[in-house]
Amino acid sequence: MPTPLKPETIAIVKACIPALEAHGHDITLAMYRRLFANEEIKDLFNQSHQGDNGSQPKALAGAILAYAQHIENPGVLVAALERIAQKHAGLNILPEHYPHVATALLGALGDVLGEAATPEILGAWGEAYWFLAEVLIDREAQIYREHAEAPGGWVGWRAFTVERVERESETVSSFYLKPTDGGDVVRHRPGQFLTFKLDIPGHGVLKRNYSISSAPRDDGYRITVKREDARPGAPAGLASSWLHAHARPGTVLQVAPPAGDFVLDQAGQTPVVLLSGGVGLTPMVSMLESIAAAGQDRTVWYVHGAQNRRLHAMAGHVRSLAETARDVKLAHFYAEPEGDDVQGRDYDQQGFITIDWLKSHTPFDQAVFYLCGPRPFLRALVNGLAGAGVPADRIRYEFFGPADEVLAA
Repeated sequence: MPTPLKPETIAIVKACIPALEAHGHDITLAMYRRLFANEEIKDLFNQSHQGDNGSQPKALAGAILAYAQHIENPGVLVAALERIAQKHAGLNILPEHYPHVATALLGALGDVLGEAATPEILGAWGEAYWFLAEVLIDREAQIYREHAEAPGGWVGWRAFTVERVERESETVSSFYLKPTDGGDVVRHRPGQFLTFKLDIPGHGVLKRNYSISSAPRDDGYRITVKREDARPGAPAGLASSWLHAHARPGTVLQVAPPAGDFVLDQAGQTPVVLLSGGVGLTPMVSMLESIAAAGQDRTVWYVHGAQNRRLHAMAGHVRSLAETARDVKLAHFYAEPEGDDVQGRDYDQQGFITIDWLKSHTPFDQAVFYLCGPRPFLRALVNGLAGAGVPADRIRYEFFGPADEVLAA
C-alpha cells in the first residue's frame, strides 16, 4: 500500500481545484505534448483520441479534477482505478513507464500555471501522483500474476493466427483467432476485451481494444469488428479498416491477454437485461453465449438497436442462441428500417430503445442491466435507468475510447 498523503499535501491539491477547473484541458494538452516526445510512450496511446480537439485530453482533465475533488477520500475512485488498471494490463504498462508521466504532468503544470506553479505546489502534486501510481502499479502486478498463472495464460504479446473471417453485416465482420503456438488460451470473463498490437504500413504500430464476442473457450477467441468508414468530421478508422481489408485466414496478430472489468456475473441468478446499440453488441453476445452454454435457469432479455437489416450484425446467431437457451427473450429496434425490412421478422420495434418500453417489457424492478454502445446510447439509457429509480449496482456499462485510456490517474 502507498504511504498516506500528508495533510498539507491534501490541502495544497484541494486549493488547486479552481485552477484545474479553469485550465485543466490546457494542462493535459501540454502534458501529452511533453509525453509524446518519447516515441516509446507515444506508442502506448490511441493517437486518434489526441490533439487539441481530441477527447483524450478532456477525459484526463476530468480525471485529474475528480482526483483533486476526492483526494481526502480516494476510495470513491476505486471503480475508475480498476478500469484504468485493466486497460493498462492490456497495453502492458510497466512500472518504468510511470516516471515519464510524472515528469510530463509536473512540467505541464509549470508550462500552463507559470509562476503560480510554486515548488510547494509541484511537490504536492508529485506526491499525489505517486500515491495513485503506486496503487495502479500494485494492482497491475496482481493482474499480470493472474494472467501468468491461469491455465492457458500469458503476459505481454502472444501471436494469434486468424483461422477464419465471417461477414456479419455490411460493415461488421467476425475474426476467429487461434494461438499460433497451438496451446490453450486463458478463459476470459464474458464482457472482457483483447488488446491488439497492429503494425500497419505507413502508420506504424497501433494498439486497439476489441471486445471478445464469444463464450469462454480453451482454444481461441472471436472478435467482431465494425469497419469505421470516413464521415464528415471524422477520418476512417485505421485499425478497423486494416483488419477488414487485410486480416485473412493465416494472418498473424499480436494479442495481449483478456482484460476489462465490465463482466457478467456468471454465478448470479438475478434476471439480466443486455442492452446494446450498433457494434456494442459484441460483449453482449459473449454474455448471451455464456448463459446459453451454461444452461442457466435465468431470465435474460437481449435488447438491441440497429439502423436497419443491412447493418444488423449477428442477427441469425443471436436468434439461434435464443432458441437453445432456457429463458431468453429478444427485442430488436430499427431506427431507420428500409423498404424490405419486415417488422415481426427482421425487427420488433421501430425507433430507439426507451425506458418506458423497458419498464413495460422487462423485469425492470429486479434485473441487472448491462449496456454497451455509442456514447449517445449510453448517455440516454444509463441516465434514464438511474432517473427511473434503478440503483447504481444494477446498472453496468462499458466505456469505449478515451475515458479508459488514461495512463496517469
